Amino acid sequence: MLELKFVRAHPEIVRADLTKRGDTEKLAWVDEVLEMDRRARELTVAIGDLRNRRNVISREISQARKAGNDITELLAEAAGLPERIKEVETERETLTEAVRYRLMRLPNILHESVPVGKDDSENVEIRRWGEPEIPAFDLENHGALAVEHGWADFERAAKIAGSGFYFLKGRLALLDMALQRFAMDILVEHGYTPIIPPYMMNRAAYEGVTDLADFENVMYRIDGEDEYLIATSEHPMAAMYCDEIFEEKDLPLRLAGLSPCFRREIGAHGLDTKGLFRVHQFHKVEQFIYATPEQSWDLHEELMANAEEVFQRLGLPYRIVSICTGDIGTVAAKKYDLEVWMPREERYREAVSCSNCTAYQAVRLNIKVRNPTEFTEKRYVHTLNSTAIATSRAIRAILENNQNEDGSVTIPKALRPYLYGSETL
Repeated sequence: MLELKFVRAHPEIVRADLTKRGDTEKLAWVDEVLEMDRRARELTVAIGDLRNRRNVISREISQARKAGNDITELLAEAAGLPERIKEVETERETLTEAVRYRLMRLPNILHESVPVGKDDSENVEIRRWGEPEIPAFDLENHGALAVEHGWADFERAAKIAGSGFYFLKGRLALLDMALQRFAMDILVEHGYTPIIPPYMMNRAAYEGVTDLADFENVMYRIDGEDEYLIATSEHPMAAMYCDEIFEEKDLPLRLAGLSPCFRREIGAHGLDTKGLFRVHQFHKVEQFIYATPEQSWDLHEELMANAEEVFQRLGLPYRIVSICTGDIGTVAAKKYDLEVWMPREERYREAVSCSNCTAYQAVRLNIKVRNPTEFTEKRYVHTLNSTAIATSRAIRAILENNQNEDGSVTIPKALRPYLYGSETL
């Protein structure tokens, strides 16, 4: 969320950002926040005055009693003060909650380099790596190929869990594990600390990470419990240090999360909607960094470079796109996607998202950094996240890009040490 003091000091920046995003419906919120905040501060002064009057009137009653004066009016005034204070406090609390509601839902301030666009069709390509190929033979659907080889079972998974789930078996199960360990090993080489997080979070923690009003429809809630299955390990890693203060010397803190991810809504987009690309459950290795404001933009590029290293070592062609204003969402100030080449569709598909959320999550979660020698006040940290690998999408990319005419699949050289030296699945 945005800091209230930032909105007070720079309402014109907030308005300009909303206009750039095309989110003009929230323009009125800026003035509403300022007016409600002004009124809440007036009420704070009024509450102080009423409390002061309560103390003064106690002394006046005592003095009047000693002097033998009539205290009827003073007693009546004193009797009404607690209720009046409560009324004003309630009004202030209502205003404060209304201000926070809007601040929680006003989007992050975009980096100046974010391209303007209406939706994902207007994301801007930054660079490409590798040579996309379309083989001379007809590529088989990755899901059908996996079933034919006995590597996956979608029907039995649907029978016990519903559509969008799968059994991975034998070589494909090993490939999934190999991808997880391969990506984690790269991140450990670069100084990231492996994290296996809780697979559930309570509502209060989740509201600190993202806007549940927008995100809740894609999440699994535990019936009868105030708990949600995590959609990504980014979320528990972001909330891990809520209400804590870092020493600046301890930043940046680089984490590498490994977890299953659970998503309710998977949609249906493009060719081969049945299979492993859009599913309710998958494994992911996620990068996450806590940083100072001065560090975060360089670290955003570091995260992207790490993800690119994963895909380059796998030999999978990809492109990097800068996400435009109409596609970036609420939380990120800037976002890249890595889109891997899918030859059956003859196009690139999203495999990695890499975001700098600046202080947006940290304000919600109350995570700060202290450096008393340079800054008089504690500052909010910046948080950054990026996929290293989502195994289900990487598996599809390998089954398509490395598929041979006889139906075998060549294992990327980087993965062979994790698969007992085998060259093919």
